[in-house]
Amino acid sequence: MNKYVRKSLVIGLALLMLPLGAMQSGTTLAKEAAKPQPVSKNLIVLIGDGMGPAQVSAARIYSKNKLKQPHLNLDSIYVGQATTFADKGEDGDTIVSGEVTDSASAGTAFATGHKTYNAAISVSNEDVSRPFASVIEASKTVGKSTGLVTTARITHATPAVYAAHVRNRDNENAIASQYLTSDVDVLLGGGKRHFVSKKEKGKREDKTIIPDFEKKGYKVVYDKKGLKSLTAKNKKILGLFHDSHVDYVLDRKTETPSLADMTSKAIESLATNPKGFTMMIEGGRIDHAGHANDLGSMIQETLDFDAAVKVALDFAKKDGNTSVVITADHETGGFSLSRDNIYELNVDAWDKQKISSELLGPQLAKAVTTDEVKELIKKYTGFTDVTEDEAQYIMEGDGSSYKQEGAFNQVMAKRYLVGWSGHGHSAVDVGVWAYGPISQLVKGQVDNTDIAKDIAQVAGLDLTKATAELRSKHLYPKFKVTREGSIMYPAVELAKALQIKVSNNSAAKETTFTKGKVTLKVKDGNTVTVNGQASTLPAELDRNVLYLNLDAFSKLTGQALKWDSLSERIALK
Repeated sequence: MNKYVRKSLVIGLALLMLPLGAMQSGTTLAKEAAKPQPVSKNLIVLIGDGMGPAQVSAARIYSKNKLKQPHLNLDSIYVGQATTFADKGEDGDTIVSGEVTDSASAGTAFATGHKTYNAAISVSNEDVSRPFASVIEASKTVGKSTGLVTTARITHATPAVYAAHVRNRDNENAIASQYLTSDVDVLLGGGKRHFVSKKEKGKREDKTIIPDFEKKGYKVVYDKKGLKSLTAKNKKILGLFHDSHVDYVLDRKTETPSLADMTSKAIESLATNPKGFTMMIEGGRIDHAGHANDLGSMIQETLDFDAAVKVALDFAKKDGNTSVVITADHETGGFSLSRDNIYELNVDAWDKQKISSELLGPQLAKAVTTDEVKELIKKYTGFTDVTEDEAQYIMEGDGSSYKQEGAFNQVMAKRYLVGWSGHGHSAVDVGVWAYGPISQLVKGQVDNTDIAKDIAQVAGLDLTKATAELRSKHLYPKFKVTREGSIMYPAVELAKALQIKVSNNSAAKETTFTKGKVTLKVKDGNTVTVNGQASTLPAELDRNVLYLNLDAFSKLTGQALKWDSLSERIALK
């Protein structure tokens, strides 16, 4: 029996045996028993972004045929599958989320245990959103070390959901800035451009927050040599290995670390904490290859991810006090391992591609003749059978934002005998793999929110308490900017979030806001009075939604509410 489980049972039995007169002294024991009790000191989460069942199968087929290794490192710990649907979400009259998730909403689910809309980074699906705490943030509150590792930008959706909160995932500069206060110990990936903004007009140098990380004790590295030079003594690490995403495996130079390299170094640093650690490792570019329909890159990225899985599993097995859980946020590309009613796959051709389509696409876009297209394909794939019609199709593009790159991948898919339904995500269930105590909780059919809840249970984390702390600090409202540059907020929804009483007299076209001794009234959507006195506070009615600025809410609450323009949130204290 695990020592933590045994401890809980002993406390429970002790409470039952207490006489009534001793109940007061037993209160302390009761509180201790109520606290989450960890059964794994360390927790490692690995996310294959866009890695659906067919992506895993393709990597295994390649491994079997090309590498003479019939199984992936994942295979021995498969336990089940997870649903991935998001909250319903709309932008005007356009549905932006539902059964088909994006990485932000799916990431929020398996990081915090809550559903939300596509594009949301660990905030609720409301006009005035509230933050959800992640397992990483909850781990920090109990003294554990934490880490985020990815081949995408470190500010991209999947790592961001663990240590940042914004209404829109595209606000990556804010995410980079929030990493400073979330205090994640190890951050490894791409995305340097969001830590160094472009030179401002009239300024001599680029604006950078990297020195701010260095002041907090982070050792900053930019290549494989720098990463390798780090030791277990480096408790805080920021690794930025590309301006944007880390290069695809097919395009990597010797100075670029693999996901396994990053994982190994992160564990070496984090494992020195006697209280344990929680970390997330993402194979972020499996998804990007799926979006582009680039089979060659997708397989190599999946194998790169599987190599990182081996590093994590080897540590867990040696350590004996670590749980590992592996899943995907969604499937990308609607990928299928067959096409054209042919009962075979052309696996012999799956290793012909020498560079990613991301690098080949711009070269194809410059081609002015079909002969140039054919020559490029011959150079980078070895195929010499591209037809005139196919070459013309590639020159014209596939009609999507991927243009020549997308058309090239469609032509190649015919030769590989694989299929793609498009350049987006699908709603297919994704696999779940697990090792250690957590494997008993995530087996079978689960939802992606269960991953976070089970991590919290196994690691002894209190997500509810951590969330309450975050919600005491910030709100994330929708907002609009007037022609004069003022920022206005949906008044009724923000009032409710701030516990301000609201009443509406539709006949008099008057809305009243009351808190304590302050009463603010808005007449006809634009005239404001405070405690019966005329006010210059602005009000605006837009599509039957009343908007007020932050000064109005500061008067009502008596608090000096502040607007954080970078993170687009209201600071409550």
